[in-house]
This record gives sequence, C-alpha cells and structure tokens, in this order.
Amino acid sequence: MRRSRKVKILATLGPASSDKATIEALFRAGADVFRINMSHTTHDKLNELVRIIRGVEADVGRPIGILADLQGPKLRLGTFAEKSVEIAVGQSFTLDSDPTPGTTGRVFLPHPEILEVLEPGHRLLIDDGKVRLRVISTTGTSALTTVEVGTKLSDRKGVSVPDSTIKTGALTEKDRADLDAALQANVDWIALSFVQRPDDVAEVRKIAAGRAGIMSKIEKPQAVQRLAEIIEISDALMVARGDLGVEMPLEQVPGIQKQITRACRRAGKPVVVATQMLESMITAPVPTRAEVSDVATAVYEGADAVMLSAESAAGAFPIDAVATMDRIATQVELDSNHKNIMHAQRTEPEATGADAISAAARQIAETLNLAAICCYTASGSTGLRAARERPQTPIIALSPIVSTARRLSIVWGLHCVVSDDAYNLDDMVNRACFIANREGFAKPGDRIIITAGVPLRTPGATNMLRIAFVGTGTEEGRR
Repeated sequence: MRRSRKVKILATLGPASSDKATIEALFRAGADVFRINMSHTTHDKLNELVRIIRGVEADVGRPIGILADLQGPKLRLGTFAEKSVEIAVGQSFTLDSDPTPGTTGRVFLPHPEILEVLEPGHRLLIDDGKVRLRVISTTGTSALTTVEVGTKLSDRKGVSVPDSTIKTGALTEKDRADLDAALQANVDWIALSFVQRPDDVAEVRKIAAGRAGIMSKIEKPQAVQRLAEIIEISDALMVARGDLGVEMPLEQVPGIQKQITRACRRAGKPVVVATQMLESMITAPVPTRAEVSDVATAVYEGADAVMLSAESAAGAFPIDAVATMDRIATQVELDSNHKNIMHAQRTEPEATGADAISAAARQIAETLNLAAICCYTASGSTGLRAARERPQTPIIALSPIVSTARRLSIVWGLHCVVSDDAYNLDDMVNRACFIANREGFAKPGDRIIITAGVPLRTPGATNMLRIAFVGTGTEEGRR
C-alpha cells in the first residue's frame, strides 16, 4: 500500500476506535501512526491496543508506528466547602498550603512546588484560562493574588503557571509506571508532556535507553525559550497547541508553530502539529473551512505529521476525519506553491559526508527525474537525512530492523519497507530495484538512486550513492 502524500497522519485511538476493524479502517483511510493517550488508558488496554495494531500491521504488510503519550503533571486546585465559589474581578484571593476546604477568599493548592517558585507579577491560569490570577506577594507557603479575569472557581480545576519554572521534573509516578509499561509493550515513540527544560527529556531518554524515540511536546513558554536545547536532546517534537494556547497568548501560537516547525526541519528532527485540527468533526461529518486551512498551513510549512485527537478517539466520524485529512494533505502537496515553499525553506547540508550525499541524491533525482530515492538505513539516520531534503522524488527507506521502520513511519516522505540486509553492493542494488518495482514506485526501464553506508551494516555512515536501472526480471536490476 502506497500513500499518495508525503506528510504523515497521526490518529489517536479511544472509545470510538479501539477494535481491530476500526483501526484497520483508520489505517486504510490514511493513518500512518497511532497515538495511545495514557491519560485515559490502562496498562491492560495499552497492551491490547498494541496487539491489535501489530495484527493490523501483519495483515496490511506495512510497518505502523505506535506513540504512547504520557499524561505529565496535572496541577489542580483543592476543593471548596460549597463545591464552588463566586469571585469578582479586582478582589484578593489566596492560594495556600492549608488543606481546609476553600472559601470566597482562599483555597488549598496541593502543589508546594508551585508555591515555592511563584513571585510577584506571575500569573496563574485556572480552568484553561477562564480565571486569571496575578500574584501580589508570596511567603513560600501561600500566595496572595488579585483576580484579573473570571467570576467562578470550583473543585479540582486545573492550574497553569506560565511565568514560573517548576523545579520538579516532567515525570510523575503515574508517568514512570506508564513509561515502563509502554516500553515493555514495545511502542515506537514516547511523547513527553509539559517539557520545561532539556533535563526533563534527558531523564526519559535515560530510562528508555534507545528502546523508543522520545518526542517532546512543546506546550509551555519555558520550552519555547529553550527550544534549541530541547530539539538537540529530543528525537522529535510535537507542537501541542492546546496547552500552548492556554499558557501563551493565542495570537502568538501560529508564529510559534512556524518557529518550531522550521527549527525542526533545520535540525532534521520530525515535527508533529497537533490539537483541534479538525475539531468540528467530533460531531459533524465535515470540517469547517477554517480547519481545512489550518491543516493545509501545517502541510505547506513542511511538518512531518499532522495529528487527530478527539476526532479519531471519541468522535462520531473517526474514519471520515482521517480520510478528510488525507484528502486535504494530498491536495496541498499537488499545489505548485507547496513545491516552491519546500524549495525556499530547504536548509543547506551540514559539512558531513552523509549530509552531502543526501543533498546530492535529492538534486540528482530531481534533475534526472528519477523514479525513487532508495536509502538503506539501519539506525534511521539515513532516512532522516533524506527526508530533511524534502525532495519531490519519492523516498523508499529500506531497513532490516522492523523497529527502525516503524519509528520512521512518522517521518515526512518516507515509504518504509522492512527488508533483509544486503550482503554485498550488487545485492544492494538488485534488492533496491526489486522493491522499488514491487512497491509501485518504478517500472522496468526506470532509474532509481540508492544511498547507503559502506561497509554495510555501519549505522550512520552514509557515504555511497549509486544510480541503477530497474530491470525486467522480478528481482533483477542492472547498474
């Protein structure tokens, strides 16, 4: 099965999409990677979903990526004596360490790590920003604030602190347990929520020990400020626009999305644009025109993947949502403006042999109108370099390691194939020609270009480039 687009689709599984028939239908409609949200998934359900996805993978004969999304710290108010209170703009309100039920003038904040770092002038956003408090003074165990926005507070509403860097890491005890379960289930990606600093990512990377790729979700101002450092230590990034739009002014989010997307493209790291892309399709069979434009913008910008959340997890039209996103992305990539934007934003190759080879392969393939770029990749680095070039020519990523092929399924433009490793250069050429023909990219008489590392089975050492003709035999190619 060959996709007619290069951007990938990440679909979240949930109550509306947990059985094998629906998951297979989602894949056939266009989903390339499936997201399992650990906020709502037990370990038994995680294992069941992984088993179903691997069954679908075997049936369709294509590697499918699985992403486990960790919940991250959930910061919430305590409770009120009357379940909720009415407040007024301009009044004083105190957050403190006293567990006594709250009143119209104070409430328990069961997070000493927040009270320790609050300073005068800092904001607290309650209930997704419906209430905004401004800190006047602090003691380390309490914070006196003034109400700037909002009229009602109720039990256990979420708290965001956009101006404060919390000292504790991004992993909670639940996250640690979920991370262990996800790694034992052999998922391909771990998404880390509420990243503030590179150290948050380093902690998860140490635990994962290479068993899964680490995707940092950018949803806090502190992460935007340290974006370059976080990109360097991460395997991929997600523009998590939901919480980002709560913690930062909404009008800044589109610019930050472009900033993150372009920074990831320069670094050759996959980037996913997520949240509310086709939100209206939770309840309607068609999206709004604005949502179509939103998806198109991410595709024009060169994002590796676009994501569906509740649309595919709990919506009334999960398969239609994936199919709609597939059609939008396909149409955008047919637009001549898309080609021009990809060319204009292309990054100069780094001064390494591997980057030079990948850049040359793209240029040769486009100049000679070759049928495909075939890259042999054991670790995945050769495939990432090929995708970083954003070529017009299709890319086939051949890997003898199934986990590598699954992980690369989220990367722009890569058609991943699990193939036995070649045993010499002639076998490498013949195998690439055969697969390009079998997968529908080339027919006999077409030419392809092949990149690999020599000697073979040397991870990250892309140093060979070969043009080959696809022969007429079933497994023959001639140089």
